[in-house]
Amino acid sequence: MPAGSVEDLLRALAPQVLGALVRRYGHFDTAEDATQEALLTAATRWPADGLPDDPKAWLITVASRRLTDLLRAEQARRRREDGVAREAPADRWVSPPADSAPDDADDSLVLLFLCCHPSLPPAGQIALTLRAVGGLGTAEVARAFLVPEATMTRRITRAKQRIRASALPFAPPAGPERAARLDAVLHVLYLIFNEGYASTAGERLHRPDLCAEAIRLARLLHRLTDDAEVAGLLALMLLTDARTPARTGPDGTLVPMAEQDRRCWRADRIAEGTALVAATLPRGSVGPYQLQAAIAALHDEAPSVEATDWPQIVALYEMLLALHDNPVVRLNHAVAVAMTRGPRAGLALLDALGADRRVAEDHRRHAARAHLLELAGEPHAARQAYLAAARRSMNLAQQRYLHARAARLGG
Repeated sequence: MPAGSVEDLLRALAPQVLGALVRRYGHFDTAEDATQEALLTAATRWPADGLPDDPKAWLITVASRRLTDLLRAEQARRRREDGVAREAPADRWVSPPADSAPDDADDSLVLLFLCCHPSLPPAGQIALTLRAVGGLGTAEVARAFLVPEATMTRRITRAKQRIRASALPFAPPAGPERAARLDAVLHVLYLIFNEGYASTAGERLHRPDLCAEAIRLARLLHRLTDDAEVAGLLALMLLTDARTPARTGPDGTLVPMAEQDRRCWRADRIAEGTALVAATLPRGSVGPYQLQAAIAALHDEAPSVEATDWPQIVALYEMLLALHDNPVVRLNHAVAVAMTRGPRAGLALLDALGADRRVAEDHRRHAARAHLLELAGEPHAARQAYLAAARRSMNLAQQRYLHARAARLGG
């Protein structure tokens, strides 16, 4: 079996296996270690031996055995250190609760809400969920938060320790408790999808497995609650993911939206996403995910870049900024302004963003400047900006695209 196929399958199954272990045994941090060891075993054996009949059950069995070993070793260590046998027998540590669900249950959504428990600080909620549910590595989570990897490692460790100390129940929250966790849950799903759609590092431009998992969890959440922002986030994901078939050329190179063949966009996802937007926007208070979905719908419904309703997109970005003054939103707003009022107007806004340390050195700002400088008829300055963007990007596909744009403008 191809190694890439095994990797994609393991990434999809990882949160479900971890959720099953936490539901049955508790001990979040030890369950995560056992899950990782089971995944490593599968990654070694499956390419050579072939897939088991039930890959998820296989992983749960192997992880459960490893969890038992880890818990027994931990118990023995504590007994040696304490000098007394005060701990419960190992078989009680790992006995399933009476109401345990069958092994084929999908615990991903419950695990998502557990990681977003209000007893954890917001940054810890999101970081832990990206690791446990999103399958992101610590370095990837650190890049999403724009902090050093060592800082993120400490943050995730503290969050796991707090879950262990609080003995939080592994059960879906209801009513006010669910509402209290919803903002963090939505933010996590948003970040997982974004990492899948535009990977921050590595060779691949995008990671379809992460996008698919984020959409799957958003669908589950949408069925669970009638919240308009949940519908807005699902719509945003669908409308954005609809463009995936046209984002790369035959050789895997990045194709910017302005040059994409819109006939390749997925009409079914566009229809579903626009229907969600149409159903939620008239309901009253509009949140940031609904606004972003409305912007995505305007892009997807336009037959070309030139025919896009840029003034309405500018207005929606300004509404979004009134809710949340985010530097990435300001960057996108600047590009929309350039498409409405000319590249010089957009460049002025991008240059002002250079004073914001959160985005000043982000490759996206330099890439946007390069594009607008090119539109403004400044090829030399545009070339330098493309090269500056390439130096700051950690994604190889993006680097190749940016270098190609610079080369096209000459020396």
